[in-house]
Amino acid sequence: MKILLATLNAKYIHSSLALRYLRSYAKPHYPNIELVEYTINDVLINIVGDIHKRQPDIIAFSCYIWNIRETLDVINNVKKICPNVPIILGGPEVSYDTDEWMKNYPAIDVIVMGEGEETFLELCQAYDRAKQTGDAPLLKEVPGIAYRDGERVRFSMQRIQTKDLNHLPSPYEEDLDELNNRVVYFEASRGCPFRCQYCLSSIENGVRYFDLDRVKRDLKRLIDHGVKTVKFVDRTFNINKQYAMEIFQFLIDNHNGTIFQFEITADILKPDVVDFLAENAPPGIFRFEIGVQSTNDETNRLVQRRQNFEKLSYTVLKIKESGKIDQHLDLIAGLPEEDYASFRKTFNEVFALRPEELQLGFLKMLRGTGVRARAAEHGYIFMDQSPYEILGNNVLSFNDMQRIKRTEDILEKYWNAHRMDKAFEWIMAHHFATPFDFFQEFGDYWEEQGWGRFGHQLEDLFIRLQRFLERKAPNQTSHSLSMLKFDYLLSQKYRPRKIWWEDTINKSELQAIYQNVASKRKDLRADFALHAETEKEYAKHTTVAHVSFNVEHYIKTGEMVEGNFVLVMYYPFVEGASNTFVCVPVPQTVA
Repeated sequence: MKILLATLNAKYIHSSLALRYLRSYAKPHYPNIELVEYTINDVLINIVGDIHKRQPDIIAFSCYIWNIRETLDVINNVKKICPNVPIILGGPEVSYDTDEWMKNYPAIDVIVMGEGEETFLELCQAYDRAKQTGDAPLLKEVPGIAYRDGERVRFSMQRIQTKDLNHLPSPYEEDLDELNNRVVYFEASRGCPFRCQYCLSSIENGVRYFDLDRVKRDLKRLIDHGVKTVKFVDRTFNINKQYAMEIFQFLIDNHNGTIFQFEITADILKPDVVDFLAENAPPGIFRFEIGVQSTNDETNRLVQRRQNFEKLSYTVLKIKESGKIDQHLDLIAGLPEEDYASFRKTFNEVFALRPEELQLGFLKMLRGTGVRARAAEHGYIFMDQSPYEILGNNVLSFNDMQRIKRTEDILEKYWNAHRMDKAFEWIMAHHFATPFDFFQEFGDYWEEQGWGRFGHQLEDLFIRLQRFLERKAPNQTSHSLSMLKFDYLLSQKYRPRKIWWEDTINKSELQAIYQNVASKRKDLRADFALHAETEKEYAKHTTVAHVSFNVEHYIKTGEMVEGNFVLVMYYPFVEGASNTFVCVPVPQTVA
């Protein structure tokens, strides 16, 4: 019997952990099992054609909010050309409101609810026996499914969740080449101890762990194969301190350049663990994703989220101080009773921690969650189809949501991309009451100009910010423009051929600037000093820009020395070597 496991990933670089578990569990019984991953951007008829070409006896799809619409399109068309091939769906998106899925989409033959390894194998065996005997498959004997019985939808008995995860074969025993250049998803445990009502993990009971030796073997196998990024999907990786410490230590000793990302609950990360990571974590190897969501205590109470923001802040700042681990903090707009003013406060309190990345998401009313069940209590209106994003509630209007979306757009384009960090700090401190006000006002201006309808180059981002600042504070933006020039020049890998600002510097001024820089050679970095020995070599490796204060002094000391200065940025043209710079007064002879 030929079995096809399929899913539609959001991007090619993603990989399906669920399908690899199903394959490893069923393959000893059915060697002719095949796994294929498409993407939601693939052409529908190409996916359907590829499935038909493989001539499977059973097709199973893994379903999530990001792929359910496209998956339904695929199965509806596959059913037309392969009407006798059973189509099985599983995954979090179809494990709830299952009766609704079965009644509305007749192309679905079976839905697996919850964990699928044992259920899927038993389904395959039921279909296999039916194929051999010519009888209808006895699906009612397979726990944990919804299935069709003629025109009726029936449910089998509930499957008891497996307690011992170690009887599940490793999903990484074979075919590791298919994971090349992809993000590899990995789990050391299943379940979550918390009950956050917007999250499907709140429905599960308890946390179950894989044996540590098995976890280490699987990780070592991935590391030795040269996998670039491993993302742990454990909902709260650090809930078991000793278990987490064992894995941290193992990865510190064996990482070989692989990057590991964890979902961390920061307010329960013990101080001694934070100190251990600050002292021992290899720079750039670990990344932490920390869900803050809201700092509003009443909102957190309503969604049954326990959080100590003071402890969370301590942990985030301590880790940031080490410079070893990038942190990705999450916020959710639209949680119960958090209005626009409250969300502004949440944003500013979390942004004050200056995470390497701040993701601003919007509440999704996932099927099966408590917040969806009690949507009427808070006046929620939301999308009927995935991703079930809210359109508003009793304290947050649709217009408020749209404004926050514009804030999120600017946050992604500018802050999370880290294209102009120094300029941003200056601009937010000197022109706006709070960081949120900056992102919001700039987002509103971006919308007003209609820039969302057009593409943009890096230079456009600087130009648009400059225009916004000039309207916000006419005749008060010279220092902001100087900071933007600095960030732009510093971020370039090579000496730019053109600049986006108007800055006329004549030949005599350039020569005078060179003489000024050359006289300071003893204070320059060695490679810069070497190229400054001759004007020709210096000109090949530098770009100059007028600035309204001594940027070099400000970056080093934080002290503002205003005046007519020139920023000289040096580009070494050597792989791995960083740019450096010097700031000198505009020569008196040409001032």
